[in-house]
Amino acid sequence: MQNYYGIAVRSNVGNLSGLQQNVIAALFHCSSSVEKPMHGQCPIGKDSWCYYQRALTCGKKPNEKYKVLSNEVLNTIKPTYLELCTKELLTKCLHGKTQNSNECLNGVIWQRVPKEVFVCLKILKSGALDAVIQFNDGYKGCVEIFKKLNITPGYFTLKAYKHLDINRINDAERHSTPNVKAA
Repeated sequence: MQNYYGIAVRSNVGNLSGLQQNVIAALFHCSSSVEKPMHGQCPIGKDSWCYYQRALTCGKKPNEKYKVLSNEVLNTIKPTYLELCTKELLTKCLHGKTQNSNECLNGVIWQRVPKEVFVCLKILKSGALDAVIQFNDGYKGCVEIFKKLNITPGYFTLKAYKHLDINRINDAERHSTPNVKAA
């Protein structure tokens, strides 16, 4: 379902009604079965993300090959899912990006401690703490850590960290402008 949600967001940049329709369609798509197909809201055509609608467009028999959400699961998550499909909330996704700030923090953590490499818990915690400090305070947070460890950062370290923080802030501001979001 997460995959279809992401496809809906990326394929409906600037189109709120299309985004809402596709996101809701994803829920029913994932609940569809051979006995009870629920693809009526899915996009139609040979380029549709819905295998059922693609098959119908090409004159083929749809192949229900995926595990589906049971009726019990559908009925349990449906109210919450539909609350998340309000136009007010979906407006925040019109730029076509699905990454939220938690995912950004995860990215900073995985830059320091890649998922593909096994490390001990102490290294993992250190990497996560360092990532949180930089994510929240930038490199000036590292300077504060140095001071608490009685390490005096040198002139060039302070200058480089200040430069990195300025670039980080400028990039964040540039990425939040309407022109970049629309691109």
